[in-house]
Amino acid sequence: MTVATPTLRLERELLREHAWVIACDEVGRGAIAGPVVVGAAFLDASGARKRVPEGLRDSKLIAEPKRADVAARAAAWVQASALGWASAQEVDQVGIIRALGLAALRAIDGLAALELTPSEGIVLLDGNHDYISPAGGWAYRVRPVIKGDRDCASASAASVLAKVERDAYMTALHEEEPVYGWDHNKGYASQTHRDAITAHGISRHHRASWAFQGNTLF
Repeated sequence: MTVATPTLRLERELLREHAWVIACDEVGRGAIAGPVVVGAAFLDASGARKRVPEGLRDSKLIAEPKRADVAARAAAWVQASALGWASAQEVDQVGIIRALGLAALRAIDGLAALELTPSEGIVLLDGNHDYISPAGGWAYRVRPVIKGDRDCASASAASVLAKVERDAYMTALHEEEPVYGWDHNKGYASQTHRDAITAHGISRHHRASWAFQGNTLF
């Protein structure tokens, strides 16, 4: 099977009309435990002339042992990057879509040192739905792109940076709650994870508002 190689075609097209592009992608949306994390990767016209790093892909297409190395190269390649986090408690309080928007805005705020003027750039958001604007990001132009993390190199960079950091966080949480196997499932609903919930109940790191009944996930 041929694996799609991301390019800068769309970013360069957008940079003909905008001073900069920030690509955002989320990790952890479908997990039942742990935070959601959004990566933000910044490029302007000069950055978009640089060669895409070898091996950069959507994080789901990179073998786990190679992700940290690819993430390091992605971080060195983009001109700036940041991560935004929203906790499991925030997911419970405001819902997953609003939590994604809050995490994305926190990632973009992490680029504040660049002193960006929102009207001069555009946010390239992986997916088919703008969850940034309703969370308070109305000042930004947001362009959702289906499979952006597969096709757009800046979104691939945001994806792998977020994935590596969230995975490391869930692996660290495993030391606190080893029964759930988060070092392997990273908070997603594997059978081992489901069985542990049945046996031990949910922890404070689970998204308690999701469909748990008798501590079993539907």
